[in-house]
Amino acid sequence: MQPQGRQKKLEAFGRGPTSLAEALRKCPKKMWLYRPATDRWSIHEIILHLADSEAEAYIRCRQFIAQPGSPALVYHASLWASSLGYFHQSTREALSLITRLRKMTHQILCYIPEPVWSHTAQHPKKGIMTLDGWLDTQISHIPHHIEQIQENHAAWAKTHRQRKPAVRLVARATEKEIALAGFGATVEFAD
Repeated sequence: MQPQGRQKKLEAFGRGPTSLAEALRKCPKKMWLYRPATDRWSIHEIILHLADSEAEAYIRCRQFIAQPGSPALVYHASLWASSLGYFHQSTREALSLITRLRKMTHQILCYIPEPVWSHTAQHPKKGIMTLDGWLDTQISHIPHHIEQIQENHAAWAKTHRQRKPAVRLVARATEKEIALAGFGATVEFAD
């Protein structure tokens, strides 16, 4: 791959946590535990999954670089989600972890020599994969979950009416009413 094309990929990879934060700002915190169906994750669970996934990606990336050809860590996302008590974990800490790990991985990827991009590892689902191919997978991971977050928000919004902002009614006051209110100024109104 040409360095310019990889640069765009690295920029997309580095933007992942920022894109996630932007998507989360559009969702009221009170809906983060909402599940649109029993087989779907809540936003809270998605955030914790992304933290676990980012920790796994941090290690896997380093395996590609330092131990090419080695089998990659086997990571079963659904087992982790059901076994690790996501409900009791902090989304704030998880978001911080995602940001920090992504930043560290991004930094290392920006400075590796060109031949390292062809290093391979044995991916548990995809077979032999290059570091460059792994980067493509990582670039799409957070956006995939942002789509889930948006779907959750849309489903929640259908069942939870949004409160309309209060409307201020302004009545036209007479001079006498203004004087009685204690303003002391005389106001003339044109009729």
